[in-house]
Parts: sequence; C-alpha cells; structure tokens
Amino acid sequence: MNTPPFAAHHADLAGLAADNRRRILAPRAGVDFASNDYLGLAGSAVLRDALAAGIAQGLPAGSGGSRLLRGNHDEHEALEVHAARHYGHEAALFFPTGFAANAAFFATLPQRGDLIVHDELIHASAHDGMKLGRAARVAAAHNDPQAFDDTIAAWRAAGGTGTPWIAVESLYSMDGDRAPLAELAAVADRHDAVLVVDEAHATGVYGPAGQGLAHALIRRDNLVTLHTCGKALGVEGALLCAPNIVRDFIVNRGRPFIFSTAPSPLMAWLVRQALEIVATEPERQARLLSLVRHAESRLAALGLPPSGSQVLPVVIGDNARTMRIAGALQQAGFDVRGIRPPTVPQGTARLRIAITLNVGEAEIDAMLDTLAAAMATA
Repeated sequence: MNTPPFAAHHADLAGLAADNRRRILAPRAGVDFASNDYLGLAGSAVLRDALAAGIAQGLPAGSGGSRLLRGNHDEHEALEVHAARHYGHEAALFFPTGFAANAAFFATLPQRGDLIVHDELIHASAHDGMKLGRAARVAAAHNDPQAFDDTIAAWRAAGGTGTPWIAVESLYSMDGDRAPLAELAAVADRHDAVLVVDEAHATGVYGPAGQGLAHALIRRDNLVTLHTCGKALGVEGALLCAPNIVRDFIVNRGRPFIFSTAPSPLMAWLVRQALEIVATEPERQARLLSLVRHAESRLAALGLPPSGSQVLPVVIGDNARTMRIAGALQQAGFDVRGIRPPTVPQGTARLRIAITLNVGEAEIDAMLDTLAAAMATA
C-alpha cells in the first residue's frame, strides 16, 4: 500500500477545517484586545531603557549552555534571590517559559504512589507535565474545593499513602474567574497535601506589588507558586517559587531543566527590572482595574456577565458564528480572537477579550459597540 507521506496529518487538518477549528498564524493588526500584556509593559519605554542598561553592562544575550554546565550566570542567581524574596518563598527557579516550568514541575516532583488532583480547566502545560510523570492524576470539578476534598479522601480510604498534590490556576485564562485559594489551602492542610498555584494571569495584576492572588498564603511549607514573566511583566520566562527542597530536587532530577540551555542572562536581568517596575508603580494596577470596571459596566448594559477580572469571555457557543463575530471585530480594527475547542470545552467557543493598558475607555467603548452590532447580525 502506497500511503502518501503525512496523509494522516492532512486528514486531521481537514477535519479541523470542516469543524471551523483549524488555526493559522496571523500578524498583529488592530487595537489590542487579545494580548496578555496587561500592564502595557512589553513595548514600554521603561523596559527599553532597562534593556539598554543591561546591554551597556555587557550582559550576554545567550547563556551558552545548561545551568549545570557553564550556562549558570550571576544574573540567573540574582533574579532567583530577588523573586524568592518578592513572592515570599524560600527559593525560586527561572525557566524560559511558563509551559516549560509547569511541564518540568509536574514531570518531576509528584512521585509514584502520589495523587495529583487538578482543576478540570487547568492549563495544557500542566497536563503535559503530568503525562510525563509517575503519579496518578484525577480531574476535579472547576473551582469546587469540596470536589478536591472528596477525591483525596476517597483515595486515602482506598489505601493511598503518598502525597496528594492540588493543582490549580489562581485566575483562569479563558474564563477570567478566580480559584477559591483559601478554601483549597484548607483542603491541602487537612490532607497533608501540597497546593500548586499557577499565577500566570494574576502575576503583576493582583496583590501587593503585583505578588498575585496567592500572596495571602505565603510563608507556607506546602505551597508552590508559578509566576510567568511574559504576560503582565512584559518580558519572558517563568519563576517557580517554592521551598528550597523543590528547587534542589528539580536541579538534580528535573530532566526538562537539566538538559535545557539556560535562559538568556540578559532576559534574567530584564525580568528583575520588570519586577521592580511593577512593585514601584502601583498606579499601573490601579489604572488597569479602573478600565476593567468600565468594560464590565458596558458589558452589563449589553446583557453580558462580567468575569471579575481583566479577562472577559463572551461565550458564543457555535464555532463558525464565533469566528464570524471575531472577523467582524478585526475588520473594524479591533484585535479580538475567537477561541474554540479543544482550548475550551465543546460548545463553549468564545471571544476572549483582554483588557490591557494598551487601550483606553474610548477604545473599549468603540469595540463593544462593534461587538453588539456584530452579535446582532452574525
């Protein structure tokens, strides 16, 4: 049988296209209602100046090797010390991306005989890490602490003797809602579990000095937080913040860390400057939250529910209609993207509207006026 190369891949893409789910890469265009650059730092003069200062110091653009070879630079160490202090943990470890950090953590820390109970809507990177790891994993109902409690209790009753790991996001990137962190921490305490909180969409936006939504839980020995740097901080990478044992174990046993080239020392410097900018300019947080309140009031007038955060989903349901509405907004000059399964559950295709400091009230009003018209005709 002469099967053409990549025949299965062609068929798979054709199926995605028939279901209005095939993705393409598109250039930036229009007013930003799509990015995660919540504080408007990515293209800011203040970060350009910080970058220039790092270059002027002679910081290398590349690391030249893994952290365990010659790739470990003073700037990596300085950032990790700063981040641990900033986020209230014993230690921190710098990764090139949030995906890499999540994948490395879940592939490495939970052991055979342990149980990971994760929110059903947790990020794909956590799923990929869990698949590489040795612990059993179970999904719990979204934002339902009792579901986590019941799952761990049933596992213990059935003879489970290892460590339970509770894995959640503090703010969910497609729904914009928040995890009940205090209640989940109480579940972790009752069951001698470790609470792992991905703060990707809360870092920089919430908490004192942008520490995130888990800041009230710091100084606990059963808490791990992940802070990505490519969203509100405007730069790149991710900081895994945890007790010293977590850092040491990943350095010794975490294959994704051990065998990866270290992030740029210049980027480590820039992340440290971004942390300082956010900490010393709280007006950025205040301005963003004011814009969010304005957008939510306008959404309410359209009969659309608020999320309570800078991520405002407008659930359409049908894939094709979602993309027609997104296309109408893009034609009008607003960069709003349609999100379809499998990124979100079947039947919940949506527009993901992100409010950032790259827009003002006038742009929000104009975009929502266009949205209302598009929804009436699509």
